[in-house]
Amino acid sequence: ANIHISFFEWMTWGFIAMVVYFVIAYVVLMKLFPPDVDKIEGAEEFIAQRIRELGDWTRAQKNTLFCFIVAVILWVTPGILSIALGTTSPVLTMYNRLFPEAIAAMAGALLLFVIPVDFSERKFTIKWEEAKEGIEWGTLILFGGGLAMGSMMYKTGLSSWIGDLIIGGLGGSISQVTMVAIFSVLALMLAELTSHTAATNMIGPLAITAAVSAGLSPVPVSVGIALAASLGFMLPVSTPPNAIVYATGYIPITKMLRTGIIIDFIGIAFVTIPLVVYFVTWVVGI
Repeated sequence: ANIHISFFEWMTWGFIAMVVYFVIAYVVLMKLFPPDVDKIEGAEEFIAQRIRELGDWTRAQKNTLFCFIVAVILWVTPGILSIALGTTSPVLTMYNRLFPEAIAAMAGALLLFVIPVDFSERKFTIKWEEAKEGIEWGTLILFGGGLAMGSMMYKTGLSSWIGDLIIGGLGGSISQVTMVAIFSVLALMLAELTSHTAATNMIGPLAITAAVSAGLSPVPVSVGIALAASLGFMLPVSTPPNAIVYATGYIPITKMLRTGIIIDFIGIAFVTIPLVVYFVTWVVGI
């Protein structure tokens, strides 16, 4: 739709959603599973001991923190320049040309290979052997494959064809609220059965094209899909954090279903109701 969403703009949306969802999750969990004790005796001493056992920061850890801060600064600088100087500022235009968001990500990663831990022994923060073993290349391929699939749906006209079918099936006219509600619910249902990334990559192109075909802004429905697909609290398969918690053996699937469905229902209401979607788009100014 020829609309570029910067890292800073998305971070604004994500911060609002994070606060809202955190409050929802806290209230639901405290009501369903109130703590048996108010305080665990010796917890502070145990944590302090573990922290002492970690020792001082190593050179590699400091280097990694530096690279991370560099990447974040490069990501958020365009948003700060846009607020301070305006979206048409030549400084902002030059910065975006020299340091696009892809460059920011690559710079942070490549610095790990060139910042030394011990230059005399030619030891750097990370080696390629460590990168091959530590990086989830399958996840990166999933991201890239999803983006490629979405791009091909646009180029081949498949997304426009499906979008026209959706609009036609709804009688040719549809409101922004209905559009957000339909695709957000679809994204949530799919995210419960597959990964959030796959759900967004499959539903996103259809929703954007359908919104454009209906003469509506694709931004609210896109934000709604991203937020709805990030819910998925019911099943371990929907997201790695769920799988990690379930794998501990302390949380049975029945409790995950019971809690997840409540948080999902409340969360999807906050997504589909204009209260959230229109508010965040209004804050960012799109």
